[in-house]
Amino acid sequence: MLQAEVLVKDVFPNKVVFLDNLMRTEQLSINSVNDFVVDLNVPHPSNCLLENDGPAAKKLKLDNSLEGSKVYALPNGEVTCNEPLSKLIDQVKPLLRDLIEHANQIKMWITYLIPRIEDGNNFGVSIQEDTIAEARQVESDAATYLDQVSRYFLTRAKIVTKLAKYPHVQDYRRAIQELDEKEFLSLRLVVCELRNHYCSLHDMILKNIDKIKKPRSCNAENLY
Repeated sequence: MLQAEVLVKDVFPNKVVFLDNLMRTEQLSINSVNDFVVDLNVPHPSNCLLENDGPAAKKLKLDNSLEGSKVYALPNGEVTCNEPLSKLIDQVKPLLRDLIEHANQIKMWITYLIPRIEDGNNFGVSIQEDTIAEARQVESDAATYLDQVSRYFLTRAKIVTKLAKYPHVQDYRRAIQELDEKEFLSLRLVVCELRNHYCSLHDMILKNIDKIKKPRSCNAENLY
């Protein structure tokens, strides 16, 4: 229990300050969005060698028997992930895991402080339950943010696959660019929300710390 109190009083404020400073860095500046748009390693049709260009063609035709379609190896090699975004994601993911762990510790701490069920004098218990519900929501939001990361890579891979198959369709190139910009803005929002979650939990718990630790007053026993 002492560990949970230290978490609220010391760790949470430090997390708020750290995340607030991270938001103010040039890396997460709203003006840096263009730095996270990278060139794709998919040549334009004018630079591509067609399948019937003869044996000197660098494009290798592969038969996909499962889908009944043709897949071509790219002349310039593989299409890599968006490296700047990948580095930013690697930086944000540990922060999400920390928030999930901290929210879970808060839930367990307050759960063990809930007294046995009795009639009346349950105002403090309702405060405990509201705090647990807030911690549970924070934990759920952090898990959703983690799922968002995996969905970004999956969505980008599908569009890149389409672009590799149809390099003459410019909408696919633009779609990847828009997706990368959206992911950067989403990561920036995630960092902001992480800061806000730590701040709200810290504020809510400290303002009600007495009722959370002692939900029922000792004077209640004298009423019977």
